Amino acid sequence: MVDRGQDKTTTTASDLSLKKKELLSSAMKRTSEWIFSQEIPSDVKVRVGEASFSIHKFPLVSKCGYIRKLVSESGDADVPLIELSDVPGGAEAFELAAKFCYGINFEINVENIATLRCVAEYLEMTEEYAVGNLVGRTDAYLNDVALKTIAGAVSILHMSESLLPIAEKAKLMSKCIDAIAYIACKESQLSTSGRSDNSGSDGVASSIPSQQRPVVDWWAEDLTVLRIDIFQRVLIAMMARGFKQFAIGPILMLYAQKSLRGLDIFGKGRKKIEPTQEHEKRVVLETLVSLLPKERNAMSVSFLSMLLRAAIYLDTTVACRLDLEKRMAMQLGQTVLDDLLIPSYSFTGDTLFDVDTVRRIMSNYLESQMGNHFVLNGDDEYFSPPQSDIEKVGKLMENYLAEIATDRNLSVAKFISLAELIPEQSKPTEDGMYRATDIFLKAHPNLSDMERKKVCSMMDCQKLSREACAHAAQNDRLPVQTVVQVLYYEQQRLRDAMNGNENVESPSANAKLNVYSGDTQFHPVSNEITGLRRENEDLKLELVKLKMKLKEIEKSTVKVKATVINSPSVNSSPSGSADKPPLPRRSFISSVSKKLGKLSPFPRIDGITPFAKGRTKPNKDRRHSIS
Repeated sequence: MVDRGQDKTTTTASDLSLKKKELLSSAMKRTSEWIFSQEIPSDVKVRVGEASFSIHKFPLVSKCGYIRKLVSESGDADVPLIELSDVPGGAEAFELAAKFCYGINFEINVENIATLRCVAEYLEMTEEYAVGNLVGRTDAYLNDVALKTIAGAVSILHMSESLLPIAEKAKLMSKCIDAIAYIACKESQLSTSGRSDNSGSDGVASSIPSQQRPVVDWWAEDLTVLRIDIFQRVLIAMMARGFKQFAIGPILMLYAQKSLRGLDIFGKGRKKIEPTQEHEKRVVLETLVSLLPKERNAMSVSFLSMLLRAAIYLDTTVACRLDLEKRMAMQLGQTVLDDLLIPSYSFTGDTLFDVDTVRRIMSNYLESQMGNHFVLNGDDEYFSPPQSDIEKVGKLMENYLAEIATDRNLSVAKFISLAELIPEQSKPTEDGMYRATDIFLKAHPNLSDMERKKVCSMMDCQKLSREACAHAAQNDRLPVQTVVQVLYYEQQRLRDAMNGNENVESPSANAKLNVYSGDTQFHPVSNEITGLRRENEDLKLELVKLKMKLKEIEKSTVKVKATVINSPSVNSSPSGSADKPPLPRRSFISSVSKKLGKLSPFPRIDGITPFAKGRTKPNKDRRHSIS
């Protein structure tokens, strides 16, 4: 009993395998049964890939121009076999075409219209061979039904990607792209007018241009299923029909979020992506960058930063990265610190963050500002952009320097190159630069004296606040020359305050005000700045000389003290000064400031120069060393 069941199962399996070889699907089986029910034996076998169709020659030849040519070229009216190896859509598409030739009814819908149109083009089922042929039927359905909505057009376009190049020959791709562009522009105009009408009733909202408030349209996400080259053609067609560039931004963001998903652009590890996938994403990214709107502020800075990270990660072309850097430079005033903290993907033991990219962004910003400053207006007067944007950029770069200063691999040259790019007019005070300098010196304790001097030369001690001066005066990491500079300027500030000149501006502040005062005489201001810098260098040289003199005084003081201690007169009267009351203690800052006033190489207000030839020997009460 069991053996018979096993034999029966084996027989059934063999029958099924034979049927699968002859017929591809149940629908094909019904087609063959209908053909055999006509009591006319089939006279030709059509092989499409691995599937074979035993059908009649006459229905095919009467409607398919391609098969008619194959039969006529063979020279034999009784062709037993026709090979069709490259039918678009495969055996299923040919089955639908065969049903149409036999007059069997079937449904044409959005799911099969692309396949039907392409197989009709391949078999040349045009009006030339039969009235109401398949080409005409499919074109009518496309024009009247399928291409009336964006969803239908996108669906057909997406299916046509696998039917190339016959889909291009049938002009199916161009029809779908034109339909999407037309409907998208129409929908965009309607939504824009609707938003403007709604904002017109609100006084606050109407003051903001609608171009600055792009809204993602409901159909934008449908476009993300398209291949990148087809997606590019769709956007170009939309812009050619008048689609606004500012509205392209949200569509690009949606496509980028979906197509670039999976990239570890915020990590610092090795790349975890296959070469083939990396190449595909690189092509996608370069195409998206080429489609970015040319208008300023059309894209958010965070999105541009994300694209720049991906471009560096995927090693795109230099032109692609430079384009993104210039776009970020144009909107640097809107940038936050996280947007500039781009990890270094070189994996060569260099810095943790990509400092070179940020330096190029800052250079591009300065170039754009140079082009905007001192432009003639209608009254032939110079004007400059508002200070707020420049000050924001200066504060941003100071915070960036403080953030990357903790990196032990950051060289002095790179730190100085970034600090030099920060414009003077963007820094009301030097507290931010002092903070970044202090962090850098703390993270790099093995710097030489010359390197520490170079780093500290990036800040202007004259523009430090009182709190920063108090901290710098007790900072052991700063060079002695810098501390002396800080104390000197603090003493000068106190002296001016005592003389009633509390509102006296510093030379650097005056230079900054002259640059932005709208005065047309720019060259005298630049000459004054050059003179101030020269005087600053002379001051540094005098301070070095002062330090050497102080050291010599200290040595001579030590020798004098040793001589006095060893003298018998001192030993005979040990309590000579015991009856005197103790002197009040003075703070370190006041003591050093007072001594610096006496030892300063600069002339005082009363005109007396320290260390003059006619100077008398100081009395005993003023022999204290400033050290």
